Amino acid sequence: MNIRHIIKVARPTHWIKNIFVFLPVFFGGALLNTTEVVAAALTFMSFSLAASAIYCLNDIIDVDADRAHPVKCKRPIASGSITIPQAYGMMTVSLLLSILLMFLLPEGHAKSILVIIAYFVINVAYCLRLKEYAIIDVCIIASGFVLRILAGGYATGVHLSKWIVLMTFLLTLFLAFAKRRDDVLRMNTTGRAPRKNTSRYNLTFINQAITITGSVMVVCYVMYTVSPEIIAQFATDKLYLTSILVILAILRYLQISVVDEKSGDPVKVALSDRATQLILLAWMLSFLIIIYL
Repeated sequence: MNIRHIIKVARPTHWIKNIFVFLPVFFGGALLNTTEVVAAALTFMSFSLAASAIYCLNDIIDVDADRAHPVKCKRPIASGSITIPQAYGMMTVSLLLSILLMFLLPEGHAKSILVIIAYFVINVAYCLRLKEYAIIDVCIIASGFVLRILAGGYATGVHLSKWIVLMTFLLTLFLAFAKRRDDVLRMNTTGRAPRKNTSRYNLTFINQAITITGSVMVVCYVMYTVSPEIIAQFATDKLYLTSILVILAILRYLQISVVDEKSGDPVKVALSDRATQLILLAWMLSFLIIIYL
């Protein structure tokens, strides 16, 4: 077992998902507060290690299926580069380090630890059985991101608006359904379901689910920007202008999903699609300018 195989199982490229722990600091206008940013960074690393523990478990559970797959058979556990006992050891160490990191927080570590443990337990259940049930699978994925922002909020002491919680759940549900759309397209092309629950989805249902979740998410964002609570918090009523960029981001992802049919991995889209990157950067900068200037 070498470091390259360990990194491959840990999937550090997927740690970008854990950037959601910074949302409480971002939306709370606390990016200039060093203490809160450091607390969010510790939570980011803690969640990343917890996620890597889950990736280990997932590869252990799927080892037989991966060995029969033309691409996944090259994964370290499936190929035998990392044995199953070693993988369990990696999982345990990752989880313990994740929890220990939370004790470095000046405050809020108890609630943050509970959130991370809840995340781990829910995802263990997901890996063992729940991922086989349509709709439940995407709801668990979305709830994982809600847990991320809750951990970030507890760790930094930043109050979470109800709109942020709703938007996080709806946005990640939207992305999860878009990913399932890619599975349905593959099933329709090859005649084989990539997942056990793919047969419980079809394009009509997926397209409607994407439209509903994306639309309601945009409405929630607009409601957030014009709510009296947020206007009073930031002493500005101009945040609604950023809604334009949010709508553009949703439309761009719909284009990638429906027209280009390349929504299989949201992380790859975020890291490779220049238009998406520019829209997200413009939204972030405009949000920060309105809040801080």
